[in-house]
Amino acid sequence: MSAVAVAKKNLERNGFLDLEVDPTLDLFEEIEKLKKEKNAIILAHYYQEADIQDIADYIGDSLGLSQQAAETDADIIVFAGVHFMAETAKMLSPDKKVLLPDLKAGCSLADSAPAPLFRKFKEKYPGHVVVSYINCTAELKTMTDICCTSSNAVQVIESIPEDKKIIFAPDRNLGKYLEKKTGRDMVLWNGTCMVHEIFSDEKITKLMLRHPEAKFIAHPECEAHILEKADFIGSTSKLLNYTKENEATEFIVATESGIIHQMQKASPEKTFIPAPPNNT
Repeated sequence: MSAVAVAKKNLERNGFLDLEVDPTLDLFEEIEKLKKEKNAIILAHYYQEADIQDIADYIGDSLGLSQQAAETDADIIVFAGVHFMAETAKMLSPDKKVLLPDLKAGCSLADSAPAPLFRKFKEKYPGHVVVSYINCTAELKTMTDICCTSSNAVQVIESIPEDKKIIFAPDRNLGKYLEKKTGRDMVLWNGTCMVHEIFSDEKITKLMLRHPEAKFIAHPECEAHILEKADFIGSTSKLLNYTKENEATEFIVATESGIIHQMQKASPEKTFIPAPPNNT
């Protein structure tokens, strides 16, 4: 699908355009005009489609995008992401209007930790420090002592005194990775990201054999047996930086494939291969 077709589809879906649109219109130009008229900015997560990334004012991880938006004088923030990302943007920019183009854009990880159930879970472990990964709902954040990102999670856990017990939510895979990195035993909420859970160990092994010089890089939300194979583990931003700085010319990437667009733009001479899931 062309960039214009993608833009038209998304604008129509969200009521910005009538269904009948002049096919000769430059939709990107029209979007730019509308942004200036409304004093709006568009934020796009690294995981969005390439065309959405290309029209965005800011591209990045969810928290970084919200922080960037808060520093602007925009009246409207259009967040091309999921619910919890828009919530975070509103928390940091309470005086700005935050629009989520697709109201059905949920996150399997955030959805895996309903606040009422987590409240009962927390009550079973009095005296525990609650550390929540930012990929959770605003309501769950209200029950959290410290909110972390995948970039700073290790430092956050290490900052908690060793005599303090910890609950980590909502991602059990990230929690297990943190236990391994820090040596801390934590009570883990049993939540996962479906995207990072479906990578095929067997298919990745075969891919690595076909590309012996490739570096295998993975997000810490992946399962432990996938992370054990990785040459590098890091947040989306850290994965992107690693591909820029590493001398390798091939990379197998185990996270949402949308990040590959930015990797290719930053290093056009390199090859990026999305890690295959079980369902292909």
